[in-house]
Amino acid sequence: MATALRERRPGAAALRPVHVGCSGWNYRSWRERFYTPGTPVREWLSSYAERFETVEVNTTFYRLIARTAVEHWVEQTPPEFIFAVKASRFLTHVKRLTEIGDGVARFYERIEPLAACGRLGPVLWQLPETFQRDEQRLSRALAALPPGRHAFEFRHPSWFAPEVLELLREHGAALVIGDHPDRPFQTDQATTGWRYVRFHYGRRGRRGNYSESELDEWAERLHRYRRATELFVYFNNDWEGFAPRNAAGLLDRLRRLEQTGTSDRRVAERGGRRRGARR
Repeated sequence: MATALRERRPGAAALRPVHVGCSGWNYRSWRERFYTPGTPVREWLSSYAERFETVEVNTTFYRLIARTAVEHWVEQTPPEFIFAVKASRFLTHVKRLTEIGDGVARFYERIEPLAACGRLGPVLWQLPETFQRDEQRLSRALAALPPGRHAFEFRHPSWFAPEVLELLREHGAALVIGDHPDRPFQTDQATTGWRYVRFHYGRRGRRGNYSESELDEWAERLHRYRRATELFVYFNNDWEGFAPRNAAGLLDRLRRLEQTGTSDRRVAERGGRRRGARR
């Protein structure tokens, strides 16, 4: 199984762990693009866990998951495997963060098996695009959340204000970097000692795939981030098997940066400049 990337170069400044995976594992388009042909669906999670050391669970957003299902996830994955969990849309889209105490308690009761064995990563709170900035509501919601890592993804531009970022800092919550060409207002400011990144749709690849040059650029950017903060990184472009392919490509690039401190893109650029100088 892939492990969290850590600094290995002697004498180099320490790097924080980076956890890279996908938003879910159960997609029909992955049947033969990612999974070995003939692999039963019931074994997809364990097969996924052989290649990635973390996953962002999306099913918890759509329905209240059965506790037995969560226990089965634990059984299917290695002890070091991390589950980031997406909070229920009932709390974010229906209740819109108001009077969420009872709903949060029910949600956490179902995912308790992950917390009990130390496998629960950040909880993702994705707000709808129509939900505009409401600092008072956010403040009350943050105060009502249980201890742990919480990441907030805002999809309306009004949320990207200094007052909101300060609220997140006060409560140790992370601002999600949600990469999508339709949301150019996204900022990458850190609000706590770790970061949460979601890749929704590539800008230069076909049909939302991330191009090789995009992955090069993001690898360099994430490598800079991890000098100061731990990273949780997930690809959400699940169609056509793009997500696992892009995640694997990003991991390869981060490993090379970890070992050499230089990306293939930088090497190629320097080579091009040297060739040009000789002409």
